Amino acid sequence: MSKPIVAIVGRPNVGKSTLFNALAGGAISIVKDTPGVTRDRIYADCTWLNMNFTLIDTGGIEPDSKDVILAQMREQAQIAIDTADVILFLVDVRQGLVDSDSKVADMLRRSAKPVVLAVNKVDDFQKYGNDVYEFYNLGIGDPVPVSAAGRLGIGDLLDQVAGHFTAGHLEEEEDDRTRVAIVGKPNVGKSSIINKLIGANRVIVSDIAGTTRDAVDTEVSHNGTEYVFIDTAGLRRKSRIKEDLERYSIIRAISAVERADVVILVIDATEGVTEQDAKIAGIAHDRGKGILVAVNKWDAVEKDDKTIYEYTKKIRSTLSFLSYAELVFISAVTGQRMANLFDMVDLVCQNQNLRVATGVLNEIISEAVALQQPPSDKGKRLKLFYITQVAVKPPTFVIFVNDKELMHFSYIRYLENRIRESFGFRGTSLKFLIRERSGKEQ
Repeated sequence: MSKPIVAIVGRPNVGKSTLFNALAGGAISIVKDTPGVTRDRIYADCTWLNMNFTLIDTGGIEPDSKDVILAQMREQAQIAIDTADVILFLVDVRQGLVDSDSKVADMLRRSAKPVVLAVNKVDDFQKYGNDVYEFYNLGIGDPVPVSAAGRLGIGDLLDQVAGHFTAGHLEEEEDDRTRVAIVGKPNVGKSSIINKLIGANRVIVSDIAGTTRDAVDTEVSHNGTEYVFIDTAGLRRKSRIKEDLERYSIIRAISAVERADVVILVIDATEGVTEQDAKIAGIAHDRGKGILVAVNKWDAVEKDDKTIYEYTKKIRSTLSFLSYAELVFISAVTGQRMANLFDMVDLVCQNQNLRVATGVLNEIISEAVALQQPPSDKGKRLKLFYITQVAVKPPTFVIFVNDKELMHFSYIRYLENRIRESFGFRGTSLKFLIRERSGKEQ
């Protein structure tokens, strides 16, 4: 089941980034070998009362004139409306209720999305407490007084937000169909790929009820198997600022990836792999999704007998954290290798759900330890007691050791490579949890 998405909306200088940091806290996921994915702090994975959700910061817009402010705020609010399950609308108690707040509140009120109103900078409840009541005039519910900087009222705010999870999002019906998200930068051919797949299989395209985000769900049937393709191509082009386009495309990618089983990252062959491709790929990697990299417009590239090998090397280098991802060179225009996509999606999905018996796993690990001794520090050596698989999607393994501090990242990567050599797991990341236990418990 996908995690709910919470978007913070508000005009400049009301404290959106401060609130984002306060809510995310230490839960921000930083992947060392995923360049640029989390440094821009667009999103963070958070937990409140055992409920997980994804927090999105839609801030960072600092226009110069009032006219531009209103235009940008409308666009920002619309992005949140399209993407989020719950909208956290932030206002400033010290500036009071302004016309810009009212205009955004009108949009949010008509959206039919749950909205939680937070009044920020209430550092002193005796001094500012009465000023909070002014925001009842927005007509979108009870204002929750908070101080993002002082971390006051955060618990009450999260209670309000989480209340909307239990009422709606957490009651989604189970769907056994394979969900495939088509993600990538604008103009790489995502819609063309969807259209080609539909045309080639002559299926009826229908809107799926309950789609609440700005991503188009399309039902596709192939060889008796049903798929749901999530297309994120509907990126608005109102803003001419490149950074805004990148931010919005990444936000939409997050919402699509959250709902998907397998993610197809589409790269433009004429441009090559870019930093934004790496960011979007990192989102799927962080969430343990099955990943397929499709290099589109391959027909437009001048080729010789070494082109595909050189191109593969560049992609593997830039997306080094996706060494396990399947790679296919396609053309949505000519149909080149498009038929292979379904087979590769099936393969990745199977590997996402692959389970390995505990006895077999421990044999592999024993051989790995014999070939390369575990690390040691100050005379104490790491001991691996046993390993077992505890989950799928992604395949998740628990390794019991004598000291977690001795389990270096490089040794986990070594063990992962040994497991992949034995069982493949093509197209899916592997997750490892390290647990301590004493030798006496063995």
